[in-house]
Parts: sequence; structure tokens; C-alpha cells
Amino acid sequence: MGDVNLNAVKDYLTGLQQTICVALAREDGAKLFEEDVWHREQGGGGSSCVLTDGNIFESAGINFSHVHGEKLPGSATAHRPELAGRSFQAMGVSLVIHPENPYIPTSHANVRFFVAEKAGEEPVWWFGGGYDLTPYYPFEEDVIHWHQAASNACKPFGDNVYSQYKKWCDEYFYLKHRNEPRGIGGLFFDDLNEWGFDKCFAFMQSIGNSYLSAYLPIVQKRKNIEYGERERDFQLYRRGRYVEFNLVFDRGTLFGLQSGGRTESILMSMPPLVKWRYNWQPEAGTPEAELYEKYLIHRDWL
Repeated sequence: MGDVNLNAVKDYLTGLQQTICVALAREDGAKLFEEDVWHREQGGGGSSCVLTDGNIFESAGINFSHVHGEKLPGSATAHRPELAGRSFQAMGVSLVIHPENPYIPTSHANVRFFVAEKAGEEPVWWFGGGYDLTPYYPFEEDVIHWHQAASNACKPFGDNVYSQYKKWCDEYFYLKHRNEPRGIGGLFFDDLNEWGFDKCFAFMQSIGNSYLSAYLPIVQKRKNIEYGERERDFQLYRRGRYVEFNLVFDRGTLFGLQSGGRTESILMSMPPLVKWRYNWQPEAGTPEAELYEKYLIHRDWL
């Protein structure tokens, strides 16, 4: 595999999963993550760490997977037809955190590595990942902090990296059928290999390592804000958008399901409670309307 160091990537990812589990469980203070080690019949396996009904986090899932197979699913070869006929290995850490307090945003992050091989040919590999934030009752300072952390993680790799991957995130986490973004964005990158393995791997680590510094300060600021039935009801309604995106558009979900991945781990991103309401619109001048008018727009937060 030339300069590709699969073991180094795997060691980093399993360590990242553990680091984030420890930090979030410490912040929650009531519950620990339960680990579920699983094996995939077609090749590989992983570890799903889940915390439910905690003091802060209603549902938090942090998944590591390393799967391999002789043939790629349609979701991958449709995107990259040159991969047809190659065996593959895919590994990554993916997490979704659903807090109970509507003043704390939902957050998602993932970092991943993919390699496809064929006898007599050079391996095809790339890194991908990023993170995005889905607030219900946002604070502008929190949104700026989130994007500043993302910018800081990108800065050593080039002046335009943050703006490029911020734009990609805005475009990717967009519900076309609703004509609205899922949240306030962050970073999204995929198919990253042009810098060579070492630099690309370093970039993925920078993104993965910056997640806690981006998210935890927001949790700590907002976890004690009082809320009532109105705020909770709106949170559950907006969680419906999260479900719609993950089931209709998300590449990782489609890849996992089409490649025979473990359904429980793939769908652990789903919120435990959610509502849909026919043709609902927020009243003008309300905090709920402010989410749509001020935050669910493409904007340079820095």
C-alpha cells in the first residue's frame, strides 16, 4: 500500500473515540457510555459507545467501525465509478450528540479513511470527515465560537482550507426538499488525497482533535438554562429535519446500509424522540422564527 499506514489511522481513530467518550461522560456527570463490540459477517466490525438518558445528553452515540469487503456497494461506485471491481477497507469514527436541553445544540462529527485495492494497480485512498452544529435556540457567540474552532483546526493547512470546507458543509448539509440547511454548518471534506498521505492524515487528526474544544464550551454555557414545554416541543419538531437528512441524503448512512453494515450502529444518529407537524410555520417575532431568519442561512460567521 505504499505510504499508506492503515494501522496508524486505526490507532488514532480508536483513541479518538475513547477520548471523546471520557470527556462527554465527565461532562454529563450521571451516565457512562456503554460499549457494544460487534462483528460484521462480510468482514470487519467495530465498537458502538452509547449514552442514554443522562443528566445532559438524552442520547449520545460514538461509533468506531472498520469494515472490509471484496466489492463496493452502489453508493460508492456511483460516486466513484473507477472503484468498481476493487476490494475495500473503510474505517472511521462517527458521533451524534442529542442533548435534552433545547438550548444546547445537537452536534455531529466524523472522521474517516477509505482505501480500495486491485491486484497490479496502485491503491485508491482518501480521507473525509468534518462536523456540523444543529441549534434550536442559538446564541450568536456560540456559532462564532464553533466556526472559529473549525477555522483554527484548518489554519495550518492553508489559508483557504476553512472557507473551502465550510462552503462544502453548507452545500452538503442542505435539505433540498425543505430548501433550508440542517443547521449552522461547520466543515465537510471528502476524497482528500492530493496532499499525500502524511499531510492528509495530519489534517484529519486536526479536525478530530478540535471537536471537543468546539462543542464542550457551548454545552457548559447552556446546560443550566431553564426551559419549558414550548422549547422542548420546538426541539422535537426540528429534530425531524435531522432524521429527514440522515435517511434521505447522508452518504455515510447510505454506504453503511448498502454495504451490509450494522444497522443499530448506522442508525444510532437518530434522536430518541421527534415530532412532525403538518405545514407548521413559526410566528413572526418569536425566538423560533429567529432560528429561520438569522441562523438557517448561508453566512460568513467569522
